[in-house]
Amino acid sequence: MTFIDPHSDQQISDILHSVKTIALVGASDKEERASYRVMRFMQSKGFKIIPVSPRLAGQTLLGETVHADLKSLPCPVDMVDLFVNSERVLPVIDDAIALAPKVVWMQIGVINQEAAERAKNAGIDVVMDRCPKKEIEQLGLFTQATV
Repeated sequence: MTFIDPHSDQQISDILHSVKTIALVGASDKEERASYRVMRFMQSKGFKIIPVSPRLAGQTLLGETVHADLKSLPCPVDMVDLFVNSERVLPVIDDAIALAPKVVWMQIGVINQEAAERAKNAGIDVVMDRCPKKEIEQLGLFTQATV
């Protein structure tokens, strides 16, 4: 069964215009990885991206300090962007909810209904199986590189 995210283009645009600071869980220092490319792109559009990766904790990635987990973030975030396998969403969703972001965004191929329900029950919007970079490109958002 194929999952189709119910958000309209306008809702996605509204979400992306409402966030400024994003925790990117599953950050990678490998340029060929999607998480690296998305982080660099989102930074170029004016978003503050806080990378989260236990493997890279304490290092600098694209000018930002990498944090081991969501519990160790130094500031509030508007969105938690999950670049993890669908099975790994549930173990981090409670930490994401504790941050009280506006949005939990699960990348393309990341679908976890139980985690989504938990976040929604906490009043957090959930986007699944979509990429903010692709949405920005398709919708022609942030052409002036300001958020």
